Amino acid sequence: MKRLAIYCGSATPADPFYLDLARQVGDTLARRGIGVVYGGGRLGLMGAIADSALAAGGEVIGVIPQALVDAEVAHRGLTELHVVTGMHQRKQAFTDLADGFVTLPGGTGTMDELWEALSWAQLGYHADPVGLLNARGYYDDIVAFWHKMGDVGFLRAQHRELLIVADTLDALLGRMAAHVPTQPIVRMAASDL
Repeated sequence: MKRLAIYCGSATPADPFYLDLARQVGDTLARRGIGVVYGGGRLGLMGAIADSALAAGGEVIGVIPQALVDAEVAHRGLTELHVVTGMHQRKQAFTDLADGFVTLPGGTGTMDELWEALSWAQLGYHADPVGLLNARGYYDDIVAFWHKMGDVGFLRAQHRELLIVADTLDALLGRMAAHVPTQPIVRMAASDL
């Protein structure tokens, strides 16, 4: 994996754990020679990842909608900053520029990005690994919901492994490196759907 799209919050939670986690992720990826593709913001976890990766000599590519540039939240010190018209173009750029996806703690925007990466993998729009860093159990309920979708029958058996979950970045990157793409929906017979 040469570049990873990092999904995370633009907020700054009161608990310093989350900013420290973001800084650790940015630093670790840069030291491993893995570029960061992210939302292009300077605030919250987004800014912490970018700043720490840059400080460690890493490549950081931001993709940000024009409306957020106008709101003055864009990070101006990145390796590259791509300004797009909206969120759909932003998520397409993440997919085009990265070799995989890592989701850190975040809110609704982060969830939107995670679910779209999973949906696109299921459909066959990309075959890249989709990782969820479940630090401090932040995503326990999402992981349980993912399993429930499979148990009920809304998630096909061959797609259950699309979501790669780990509690530490090292474990997550190891599992993502071992990712084997599954059979996407676009390559399945209608009788198998």
